[in-house]
Amino acid sequence: MTTFEGTAPRPAASRPVPRAARGGGGWTALLAGSTLLDTVAATLLPMALARAIDAVLATGTPGAGAAAGAVWACVALVTVSAAADVCAELAAGGGTARATARLRHGLARHVLAVGPALRIPPGDVAGRMVGGAAEAGAGPAAATQAVTALLPPAGALAVLGVTDRPVALTVAVAIPLVALLLRAFVRDVGATAERYLAVQGAIAARLAEALEGARTIAAAGTAGREARRILAPLPALGAEGHAMWRVQGSVAARGLLALLLLQIAVVTVAGLELMAGRISAGQLVAAVQYAGLAAGFGPAVSHLLRLGRARAGAARATAVLAEPPRAHGTAALPPGPGRLEFRGVSAGGVLHGLDLAVPGGLAVAVVGRAGSGKATLAALAGRLADPDRGEVLLDGVPLRRLSRDALRGAVGYAFARPVLLGDTVGDAIGLGAGPGPEGPPEARLREAARAACADGFVRRLPKGYRTRLADAPMSGGEIQRIGLARAFARPGRLLVLDDATSSLDTATELRITEALLGPLGDRTLLVTAYRAGTAARADLVVWLEAGRVRACGRHADLWRDPAYRAVFADGDR
Repeated sequence: MTTFEGTAPRPAASRPVPRAARGGGGWTALLAGSTLLDTVAATLLPMALARAIDAVLATGTPGAGAAAGAVWACVALVTVSAAADVCAELAAGGGTARATARLRHGLARHVLAVGPALRIPPGDVAGRMVGGAAEAGAGPAAATQAVTALLPPAGALAVLGVTDRPVALTVAVAIPLVALLLRAFVRDVGATAERYLAVQGAIAARLAEALEGARTIAAAGTAGREARRILAPLPALGAEGHAMWRVQGSVAARGLLALLLLQIAVVTVAGLELMAGRISAGQLVAAVQYAGLAAGFGPAVSHLLRLGRARAGAARATAVLAEPPRAHGTAALPPGPGRLEFRGVSAGGVLHGLDLAVPGGLAVAVVGRAGSGKATLAALAGRLADPDRGEVLLDGVPLRRLSRDALRGAVGYAFARPVLLGDTVGDAIGLGAGPGPEGPPEARLREAARAACADGFVRRLPKGYRTRLADAPMSGGEIQRIGLARAFARPGRLLVLDDATSSLDTATELRITEALLGPLGDRTLLVTAYRAGTAARADLVVWLEAGRVRACGRHADLWRDPAYRAVFADGDR
């Protein structure tokens, strides 16, 4: 079998289903009650019908006495069954919608809690949250209906055991065969459904990658090739879909044949009993109907198919929930200048026993060749990643011990390719800056935008800071400046710029650096520097080589070393 990215080993699939069942709330109870009532009505109906037939044959007048009562009993049971069936459909839909919503909310919260450490591709995660959660959300209703679908056969067999033992024995012989068919169906359809959803996730992951690189694909003229790459798993998807329906069709065909043979056997046995005078004509009709109920697996197959797909969706949801979220402590930060320390830090096979103290209140540039660990160090500084060994501290407090609010309130980030979130440009700048749900006041946003050299082009937009992001086409440099403004708008004592000025011209970078060292210079600044000019304007330069600190000092002093100059001469990024 072809393996696609994002396909995880099958975990315990059933665990999210009970959680989703609790998410169904009262709908699940209503579904169980309605299906149970429908089962009772369906079990009593053949008996009532038998009495009606016998009463009519005895009196010869449908409207007379006992016959009328028996007929009205049939009408009442049919009405109750129809009403219960309507309620069951409503409850199944409502419970599935509520359980799906609950599961999606839980998945979304968990994915955001795991953060950048999530190992499943984003497109695949989206597929699991949309399609997989919908399948898993149907699990509680499918499980309830699958269980209750087994009650009519049990009730019918019990009634036959009391009223007509020869027919009951005839039906009992067929029950194990039907059970084996259903067991094989559940096994086969569950495995096929899981593979089907895995291929769907692979297609979604490839599509997400292509959308992220749409401009690159357009510029390279490789749209056709990329489309073929995205759709390459389609044959496997079709094969799994066909396999799923083949399994269902095979079970349905064999089950139908078994049911027909059983009914022939029941009619034969009941007919012989009728000829011998041991049962009436009505009881013959009831026996045939009870035989159909006892061996009826059609509803069960339908619900088991949904349950198999639900288990597959739950397994894929469980793989997301199995990703460990980053735990936070409860500590608050004491007053301090933003001193950052790395003590014996090793991480990602890139940093090796790194010891570094970044003085509070200074602008520190981190330089080094590609692969030296600059990006990893920047991620560790604000706990976007955790070290494999060692400890990172801010003003003497290990980052692991800080509460989420304390950590995110103290550390701000700006990235090389920022993602702008929110409805408007102002929302994108004020994201996470507080205070309150409305974000910081507009005056503070404008101040941050001016420091990032973004205020000028934002004010030229149709509605300024209230312009919708979708209506504000921006260049890479302008997006980067909005990302810088977002970082500047946040309060805090440590600001990390991870290649955040790579798309800016030298003059703009100089103005932003002057703002950082001037009005915004009341915090510690950690910059991954790729330009000699950026390092030259820093108070301190940390030179990384092979995951360790080779030297620390001022740029002018380090510049005397030819190896240091070669870091910038090579143009490593």
